[in-house]
Amino acid sequence: MKTHILAFTLSITVCFGARAELKWDKTEVELHPTPADKQAVGHFTYQNTGKEPVHFKSVHASCGCTTAQTQKDLVPPGDKGEITATFNIGDRTGTQVKTVTVESDDPTNPKTVLTLRTIIPQQLEITPTFVFWKQGEKPDPKTITVKVGKEFTVNHIKVTSSSPDFQAKVEEAGKGEFKIDVQPKETNNLVASTLTIQPEDSQKVFYATARITNAPAVQ
Repeated sequence: MKTHILAFTLSITVCFGARAELKWDKTEVELHPTPADKQAVGHFTYQNTGKEPVHFKSVHASCGCTTAQTQKDLVPPGDKGEITATFNIGDRTGTQVKTVTVESDDPTNPKTVLTLRTIIPQQLEITPTFVFWKQGEKPDPKTITVKVGKEFTVNHIKVTSSSPDFQAKVEEAGKGEFKIDVQPKETNNLVASTLTIQPEDSQKVFYATARITNAPAVQ
């Protein structure tokens, strides 16, 4: 009887010991693309440290701007591989965080979320992006400051107003910095304008808003 119990115990131990287990080198990657890059690619490497193969059930990204691919659907014991996440930058700037969800038959960790953090250099930093005057206020000019990102070279910017009720004048304020003085013709009427700010020799545009309001605006 004791022999049967011992054999049964050993059988359970062997069954639990022979399992798949996927180990990730890291589940978060931070990328710093250059201004010329159109994509940012992150590599998430793994190894099956268990005794059984691991099957990937699904690999999907959190948004349409990111794609994810795995080298293989089946990972034998001891085998290594990687999942590649590709983020299409487009017109995005600043910090972009995207995720890739990986589902497998790994009993210890059936779902893993991989994080791709992309720091995209910003060509222009505009402060503030909104200027306003109260109705009846003296129409003095108000200033918008434009700073050029350190990864870029911009010698001139062009500013246009969508409304003839506002004028915008650009001046250089130092290396890599510009000052835009925005001035309404008068402040009796509630009008607004979109200011289009464009660096020279660039298709990329930035925007600011000027408005006459009957109450203080919240920025």
